[in-house]
Amino acid sequence: MGGQCAQKSLGDKTYRCFFELALLVMGGKWKPIILYHLGVGGVLRFSELKRSMPDVTDRMLTRQLRELEADGLISREVYRQVPPRVEYALTELGLGLFPILVSMRDWGAAYEKARGGADTRAGEKYEANPWPTLHPRYGAEKRDAAQSLSLPNCQTMEGVGNAKRLGANTKNSPRH
Repeated sequence: MGGQCAQKSLGDKTYRCFFELALLVMGGKWKPIILYHLGVGGVLRFSELKRSMPDVTDRMLTRQLRELEADGLISREVYRQVPPRVEYALTELGLGLFPILVSMRDWGAAYEKARGGADTRAGEKYEANPWPTLHPRYGAEKRDAAQSLSLPNCQTMEGVGNAKRLGANTKNSPRH
């Protein structure tokens, strides 16, 4: 480990390293889930996000959405109509997190399997999309921008899901 880093500030955030800043911006229980759903679903309304995360309270979802918007990771579009319609989508900065979130999802699937996790119960719907991709709304140039904004090793990380997508044999893959 290196020496202690100097304390830095960005807006209302105080941090000592870039990793700490990243966790301040997108960390917590609900923010990564919100970002993931917006990446897969494209533009979503509050009620659609709430339906996809039934355990989050309205107050907490509202708070997390406001923080993500203030940090520039999502955009909020308000349509002046009755009843009012508000839609959320990823920004360019938010798109840069999508490959990282997919890698985290893949790691979660590998962790569940390694720990002997149960498959879904009979009749239950679990992950409708076992191989998530960025919603077509974001277009090819935005997908390319998302990959260029993500960490370099995220593009080459061979998690279980990424290896399966590439058709690789995962039996002899190292555990992560």
